[in-house]
Amino acid sequence: MTLLGRVRYGLLDRALERGLLPDPLLRSGSRWGARSRLRREGRGGVEAQERRLGELVEAMRRGPIAESVGRANEQHYELPAEFFELFLGPRLKYSSGLWGPGVGDLAAAEEAMLALSCERAGIEDGMSVLDLGCGWGSMSLWICERYPRATVVAVSNSASQRTWIESVRDRRGFRDRLTVVTADVNSLAPTRRFDRVVSIEMFEHMRNWEALLARIAGWLEPGGKLFVHVFSHRRLAYEFSGTWAADRFFTAGRMPSHELMLRFQRDLEVRESWAVSGTHYARTLAAWLERLDAHADRARVVLGGAVGERRAARALAGWRLFLLSTEQLWGLREGEEWMVSHYLLAPR
Repeated sequence: MTLLGRVRYGLLDRALERGLLPDPLLRSGSRWGARSRLRREGRGGVEAQERRLGELVEAMRRGPIAESVGRANEQHYELPAEFFELFLGPRLKYSSGLWGPGVGDLAAAEEAMLALSCERAGIEDGMSVLDLGCGWGSMSLWICERYPRATVVAVSNSASQRTWIESVRDRRGFRDRLTVVTADVNSLAPTRRFDRVVSIEMFEHMRNWEALLARIAGWLEPGGKLFVHVFSHRRLAYEFSGTWAADRFFTAGRMPSHELMLRFQRDLEVRESWAVSGTHYARTLAAWLERLDAHADRARVVLGGAVGERRAARALAGWRLFLLSTEQLWGLREGEEWMVSHYLLAPR
């Protein structure tokens, strides 16, 4: 980041910490930033966009599978589980819910998306499943609950997530069917094969999709499939850079376009794909923000224990802006720009 960028973001952090920027102003600024991103990524018309996409795809065929793994932990995953319990839903699903007909709260939205993901992944009782990038274990625990003969290996690069998932697993009696592994995806080497691999909002943080998909192909049983859930833009793919949120929350990440997965079919081919309106993620983020605000005092205490009392107010204000700004992003133009993409892939 440039010196000017560090100064500008530092000023923003201090203004947030002191409560100088009201929410209507933050929302307006976030929508302006989203529209600016569309203009920047769309510059030059379709020929320039296609050229930049080709350059991005080539970059995503080189280098390590994941970059800045430690930084991702610092930004999200090594904060205390209690902090996430204060604003996520009861299943701690740290990804988009599904707000269909009859879904009126965050708990139901979590369950609806988990059920849809399992349906689209074709998960059946008795299968062996690898939950790659398992977060706080929402998918792994759901599978153990709903498919009583299924076995799951859940992989995260966070030791604190592993500890939390194992505590829930043991309380709920899933110890013999759920194994939790802490590993860097760059060196992950499972010793068994799986009927299904599922990955929920992990690919956005990966650099080399080609190498990752090649490895996953080797982890599948004959007839096995991969299900991927990513947040996306309907037509533009780009690196996260040049914004406060990119620096604070998505170091070395990228925004896929809905069709980006189609560029990486050397080892696994896309059998089906689905688009989910961005309104579902916007409503999820709004619900998270509402819960965080309702538990603000406790959240400040928990963050203080993690980052120091002097930095707790700034950290909480930063999380508020992250949730508020991304809600505006996915809600822009009635969810028709940024969205969620689902894919089912199988070996060629």
